[in-house]
Amino acid sequence: MNLEQYLPVLLFILVGTVVGVVPQVLGYLLGPNRPDTQKNSPYECGFEAFEDARMKFDVRYYLVAILFILFDLEIAFLFPWAVALKDVGAVGFWSMMVFLAILVVGFVYEWKKGALDWE
Repeated sequence: MNLEQYLPVLLFILVGTVVGVVPQVLGYLLGPNRPDTQKNSPYECGFEAFEDARMKFDVRYYLVAILFILFDLEIAFLFPWAVALKDVGAVGFWSMMVFLAILVVGFVYEWKKGALDWE
């Protein structure tokens, strides 16, 4: 068995491990560690981070998150369309205009229903 064939793979694994571990260790050793009340406070989730994991909290947080993901994924369809705009022609252009109109109608509906208001 010739181990020279495995040398590039082993070298790749070694370099990958070093590149992944060394910055974390350096950050831990050299980085400042000054926790205060502001750093330990809840961040964008609306509840205390160090309480019971089974506690109930407001469902509006989930609603805003789901709406963000929904609209974000729909907007992601614009990138391939913009790249291929010359190839798809007028039919592709007007199809995307219909898609965007439906997206705007849905956004206005959610806005009017108050789903985007936090309080």
